[in-house]
Amino acid sequence: MVSEEKNYAYIDGANLHKGVQDTGWILDYKKFRIWLKEKYGVVQAYVFIGFISKNKDLYTYLQECGFVLVYKDITYGSNGSIKGNCDADLVLRVTRDAYENNCEKAVLVSSDGDYAGLVKFLQEKDKFRAILSPSLPEKCSILLKRTDATISYLIDQKGTLGIKEKAPGKDETLQGSFS
Repeated sequence: MVSEEKNYAYIDGANLHKGVQDTGWILDYKKFRIWLKEKYGVVQAYVFIGFISKNKDLYTYLQECGFVLVYKDITYGSNGSIKGNCDADLVLRVTRDAYENNCEKAVLVSSDGDYAGLVKFLQEKDKFRAILSPSLPEKCSILLKRTDATISYLIDQKGTLGIKEKAPGKDETLQGSFS
């Protein structure tokens, strides 16, 4: 059943990648995009992601799955770790879309408590649909839980959205960092 809503999804790419990875399964992004449309009425799905040139194939794949990528230049931490913090870009995009009435409701894909203020703002404006947490319930931020927003955990959809195990070397999905 396809929803008649005109909702947008805002996806913290690094948070989605790490959260699913930490729960021990691989997300099928094609299935995930279809599921967002059918379950939540998502007509536009933005992935906020740090740009790493070696991941161009991954970016092409995500676009082919129907995601709109919003890139952030990366920096490197003192220990050499990649930083592609997209939080401010995501918040700005959601706020702009809410004020310009580009969508009916927002779906947030993240477990990051930094978005609690955004969720509260969207709830006040009656522009919020749900949080989709890629982390286990005990790893999802208490700040998000305190908003009393609907939170669904992607691990509960592992059977629907996960890649089925294949023989080594036979998996055609692309992997890469979402920093």
